[in-house]
Amino acid sequence: MKSSFPKGRSLSATPIRLAVVALVAGMGSAHAQTDTATQNQNAPAQQQSANSTVIPEVVVTATKRSTSLQRTPVAITALNAAALEDAHVQTILDAVNLVPSFQATGQGDHGVITMTLRGIGNDSAKTEYADPEVAMFVDGIYTPRPEGATALLFDLDAIEVLRGPQGTLWGRNSTVGAVNMQTVKPVLGKTSGSAEMGLGDYRRFGARGAFNVPLSDNSAMRVAFVHEQHDGYTDYQTFTAPSLASQRAAWAASGGNPAAFQPLNPNLFVNSGPKYNAQDQTAVRLSFLYQPTPALRWNISYERYADRGTPSMNLLQTPRAGTDLWSTLSDVAPSVRRDVDSVRSRLEYNIDPSMQLTYVAGWSRFDGEGTFDQDGGATIPTSFATGATYQADNTVNAHYTNYSHEVQLQSLGERELDWQLGVYYAAENNAMRFDIPIFNGTQQGTVGWQGSFIQPKETVDSRAAFGQATWNMGAAHLTAGARYTRDERKNIGGNGYTWNYDATVPQVPLSSHIDPRIPGQGYNPSVPSNDGRYTGSKWTGLLRASYDIDLNNMVYASISTGYKSGGLQDGGRPYGDETLRNYEIGSKSTFLGGALRWNNALYYEDFKDFQFSAPVTNPDGSHTLATNNADGAKVYGLESELAARLTPEDRLQLSFAWTHTKLGTLFGGSNDYTLPACSIPGVTTCLDVTGHEMPHAPRFSAQVMYQHVFNLADGAQLTPRISTHYETASWLSVFNLGDGDRQKAYTRTDLGLRYQASKAWWADVFVRNVSNTNVKTSAMNSFGPWMAQYLPPRTVGINAGIEF
Repeated sequence: MKSSFPKGRSLSATPIRLAVVALVAGMGSAHAQTDTATQNQNAPAQQQSANSTVIPEVVVTATKRSTSLQRTPVAITALNAAALEDAHVQTILDAVNLVPSFQATGQGDHGVITMTLRGIGNDSAKTEYADPEVAMFVDGIYTPRPEGATALLFDLDAIEVLRGPQGTLWGRNSTVGAVNMQTVKPVLGKTSGSAEMGLGDYRRFGARGAFNVPLSDNSAMRVAFVHEQHDGYTDYQTFTAPSLASQRAAWAASGGNPAAFQPLNPNLFVNSGPKYNAQDQTAVRLSFLYQPTPALRWNISYERYADRGTPSMNLLQTPRAGTDLWSTLSDVAPSVRRDVDSVRSRLEYNIDPSMQLTYVAGWSRFDGEGTFDQDGGATIPTSFATGATYQADNTVNAHYTNYSHEVQLQSLGERELDWQLGVYYAAENNAMRFDIPIFNGTQQGTVGWQGSFIQPKETVDSRAAFGQATWNMGAAHLTAGARYTRDERKNIGGNGYTWNYDATVPQVPLSSHIDPRIPGQGYNPSVPSNDGRYTGSKWTGLLRASYDIDLNNMVYASISTGYKSGGLQDGGRPYGDETLRNYEIGSKSTFLGGALRWNNALYYEDFKDFQFSAPVTNPDGSHTLATNNADGAKVYGLESELAARLTPEDRLQLSFAWTHTKLGTLFGGSNDYTLPACSIPGVTTCLDVTGHEMPHAPRFSAQVMYQHVFNLADGAQLTPRISTHYETASWLSVFNLGDGDRQKAYTRTDLGLRYQASKAWWADVFVRNVSNTNVKTSAMNSFGPWMAQYLPPRTVGINAGIEF
């Protein structure tokens, strides 16, 4: 994202005048949460700087070429580095309130972020078993494992959130949208840098920095690093065992043999060490630029990311007497180890002034493991084997490797016909082992069920060719594009191994020290195995017309299609692909000489064969992650954003979204919920969710940000700001099961106060979630009481930094 100060006329901008203009403004489509620009780009620099009420321009890459956001007929929210810093955005979870129709959660055992856009997402898209509907890209490279730059958002030039299908140009799994992150690139001939440090409650400590170093006249290097840590938000409850007489009575009442009785061991419960909901993440990026001639430019970077935090915890929505919400009775110590190495490369060559050839390549490797208390201490054991359920979700190992290659050929400059062509290839090779031990009472007790899912080799092979052209006919523009994608997936050698209740084998929780594939360990392989092969292909396309009413107003209409490949699930069973047709109209408008922007988009999405994934129990008692295709889903809504410079010192931003969702025919099952017996063969429990609302899709949401700059002596500035987010109630699953499965309407407010010294150093004090509002991001009741995961509680901190 690049900023400049385009031409504009200085007009008095009173709140009354702004309101009148807003009421008569037309609809607009491409949205910028940060400051965007007027279209009069040829004004002298002195005139631009004199008009401090003009909102600076934002240049985006949504069409895989650099264009002004206000002239790009795509629904986009663009967040530059300054906006991310002002909002203290560290992860995608922090950015969702800044983007209309955008939701994200960091769920449970894997701690991987899953995203929802315009009411559509997949909460199970945190392993190789399910793909997201919202694709993540870093420097234009698809990132199937959202870690590294996507986890910490460090040293970024911009984040662009593209709403609506982006399959024609962006490709894989961008069914309802895409998020593209642009890292800061090295600059030739310039030595510069910045450093920042921060402290906060929960023993928060953060540090980050970046340094640009010229290596020669035609090469440069940039080094960026970040570290963020804080203690966990979730305290441990102390376990108090019932009397021995009470324990014996409970064991006897369950039919247990008195001779097999064991007293409860309080040491099985965690009361020290790392807490759940803790952060401990570090990343470093080394970037190089080599530009031997004006026509040839090569950017390449290596990034290393390490996570040693802990997962988010399932907490009782109604705490037990004497406890608070942010506490748990846990018998599984939390742990996370995630390491990601990534290489990203972009080579650009201008064949001549009218044509550019680009080669984009990426490679990444993910390695991880973790432990998680799935039952969350939902109930208290009455004996060593009664009154509660012990369940751990343990990622013993996970190894994912992916790489991609894309070649683009496109026109340059202003032409009657703008065009681009491309070919794309991507591959993944994934392996994992995931254990679920479930015991009655405690881990001392008897086996309820336990199993291991071992997938030594799962591959993805995706190939595509695409093209897009725009005919520029004066003020009218007509765009057409198409993409052909072919996907192949293979599961090789994978299987589930289930406890066989062999009385000669000791009943101990499954752990990494036990290999269930070896006979005599107490486990049988599932029949059939997970081996299988899936192939599928699809044409997707785009047809869009836009019209420039004048320099400051544009309207557009588009029809686009999205596609997400089908695949394989446990047992080698295939599921079908998912398709979407999106209809959209909108416009973009600039008023008051560039001081006001108000942009909106109106859309209707028609899904076919929507993929629903969830963990289920089969009739034979085995557990699997199943994916089924719903008949479809209907989604429509309106998105709007307003950005205004009320005066040279006052900035206001307002966005809202109205969304309506309706699920098609689907009988859904999930082990996370208590559901009735299912009449469908092969499914134990399920619920008819036909016509239900989609999860994470509030009917209405709004965000307001206001800040004022106080100019102090010696050129210093003091800037207070307030940001408030409101949304109506929303469901947390497709089951729509009442208050426990619902986040009620809420408001969350963040405050900040920034001091900017005249000599490039600054300090920023912030309070996030001022009212300490508890906001649920997921829910479950499979262990009896309703439980949920939550956004962070109130946090307070200070950051200070210097630029040089």
